[in-house]
Amino acid sequence: MKRYLLICLLAVVGLSSCKGFETVPPEEFETRIADGKAQLLDVRTREEYYAGYIPGAINIDGRLNIFMDECKASLDPSVPVAVYCRGGRRSAEAAQKLAKAGYEVFDLDGGILEWADAGKPIVDIDNYEVDIFKTDSGKEVYVHAMAHATMYMVYDSLNIYIDPVSRSGGKSFSYLKLPRANYVLLTHEHGDHFDRNALALMPMAQLVTNARCAEMLGYGTVMANGDALQLRDDIKVEAVPAYNCTEGREQFHPKGRDNGFILTLDGLRIYIAGDTEDIPEMSQIKDIDVAYLPCNQPYTMTPDQFVNAVNVIKPKVAFPYHYSNTDVSVLPARLPDTDVRIRQYQ
Repeated sequence: MKRYLLICLLAVVGLSSCKGFETVPPEEFETRIADGKAQLLDVRTREEYYAGYIPGAINIDGRLNIFMDECKASLDPSVPVAVYCRGGRRSAEAAQKLAKAGYEVFDLDGGILEWADAGKPIVDIDNYEVDIFKTDSGKEVYVHAMAHATMYMVYDSLNIYIDPVSRSGGKSFSYLKLPRANYVLLTHEHGDHFDRNALALMPMAQLVTNARCAEMLGYGTVMANGDALQLRDDIKVEAVPAYNCTEGREQFHPKGRDNGFILTLDGLRIYIAGDTEDIPEMSQIKDIDVAYLPCNQPYTMTPDQFVNAVNVIKPKVAFPYHYSNTDVSVLPARLPDTDVRIRQYQ
């Protein structure tokens, strides 16, 4: 009997030691992921992830057939990986796969439920309206309407912020709690688009902006109207004109200074117009899937100009944004052949 018990004990110890990863409680998990010392991986579904996640986490569904392929494409093998799910079961399965592939990995005991019970921070983005679009190869792009001119997109586990600000229209945003930026696009220098304090709190891989903002900040990849930049094989940015053309408004956004951006993600073309009117150059903007067009007179477009811009660009989906107190509720009826969606940006 003693020999049998010893064999069982050795078997349990052996299984534990060959598991290849540690399971740690929330306090230790928090310490280990602090200051970017580990890559944080949420292995729940997209729907679960966007209901709330641990700050800084990327999302790769652990039950996908391509889970390990996505991990190898997104994770640095030289940096430890911190894994979690809802209650711990899926993350243990994912951690086992990662450990087998050679990653140093540890798992959150009890998942995000235990994390929440311990009073640890969770990014709650339920207050943002989210639109989901498909790329040419079927990948999903999530666009979060934050406020006024500020939004962020998630594509292929990358986070792309547009004109991030700390406060807007009574809302405030903590970029320490929001997902870490991979790219940031700044259209121009006005305070509702350009915020030094927000940028200081969001370490990023690359900032893309116009010459004026780069000069003010002392860094940034500069793009002028007409420039194109390949950020990755499947991510391209084009800078397009954005300015006022109505007599008496030219001082708001002078021609040649500011940018709009066309962002192409795996074939999906998204036009972020910046602060502009329905300028003649819009006739050169082609094959747009999603367009974000400003609509607050006198600084950008009137509703009539918005309608004209949509009829010229012919996007599949059009969003009025940056609209402040302008009544944009009239726009869908005026554009019956276009999917016009209104989000609460202000």
